[in-house]
Amino acid sequence: MAHLTANTEHDIPAKPSGGPWIRFFRQWDMQLMVWPGLLLIFVFSYIPMYGILTAFKDYNILKGFADSPWVGFKHFEAFFSNPDFGHVMRNTIIIALLKLAIGFPAPILLALMLNEVRHAFFKRFVQSVTYLPYFLSWVIVAGIVISILSVDNGSVNMALRGLGLIDNPINFLSIPSYFWTILITTNVWKEVGFGSIVFLAAIAGIDPNLYEAAEMDGASKFKQIFLITLPSILPVIAIFFILAIGNLLNAGFEDILLLAKNPLLRGVSDVIDTYVYRIGIENMRYSFATAIGLFKAVISVLLLVVANQLARRSGNSLW
Repeated sequence: MAHLTANTEHDIPAKPSGGPWIRFFRQWDMQLMVWPGLLLIFVFSYIPMYGILTAFKDYNILKGFADSPWVGFKHFEAFFSNPDFGHVMRNTIIIALLKLAIGFPAPILLALMLNEVRHAFFKRFVQSVTYLPYFLSWVIVAGIVISILSVDNGSVNMALRGLGLIDNPINFLSIPSYFWTILITTNVWKEVGFGSIVFLAAIAGIDPNLYEAAEMDGASKFKQIFLITLPSILPVIAIFFILAIGNLLNAGFEDILLLAKNPLLRGVSDVIDTYVYRIGIENMRYSFATAIGLFKAVISVLLLVVANQLARRSGNSLW
């Protein structure tokens, strides 16, 4: 009994001695790694929040922030009653939903396919080819897309004319009905490779014995994917889906700004971010643009909370 008592007392971890400051200085090496990151977040994320007040003022760059008069919800009302509000929200929601519906499952499918590749060289080659576009800036990617779809020497027009499908070249980037397809395709091509890294890492953590047992029971590869792989990586999928819902109104900025240079595309390309840039920067309506940005941020937070609450029912929530 004395031996058991001694072992039990030995197994109980000792409580850290000293106050919080003593424990703080004992962990000085860990604190050195944490505090620079917290400082950067505070300086670049929290201090600029003071600028949100610009949305409730009639900001004048000559008067300065302090002397600009308060106007309450004037700019929010102006945005909601603006004739551009309807098509800007429509474009934002449609483009965001298309990116979510097509762009979200794409890296999962790529990860599932790469996981089944057994030839090591071919697998590394495909990974490298699919990862590369992510590291290219949108300026370069947009330049490549514009060159491919060019009227004069674009490879798409040359291929279509060579196959006898068209007589005259098509200016794809001036036809509104083609823009969403071009935009979503370009986004998937750029993001799919890097997004699959996380899902490949999650798949690598699955117990191989599960696949061996399923194979012995006669399960095909497709059944193994649906019965083992997807359920095992479901928590990772759920977390990324929650984050994607929170970023739903971030329909795009750089990609749309660079690909939709033609004014004919404004009716299908103008989203909240490009509208804020055009109104706030080019027209110098800073308070109006800040109000729109604050409206988008509030809606994004609400979407994130709702998505997290729904995911909590399956036990895969963020908090």
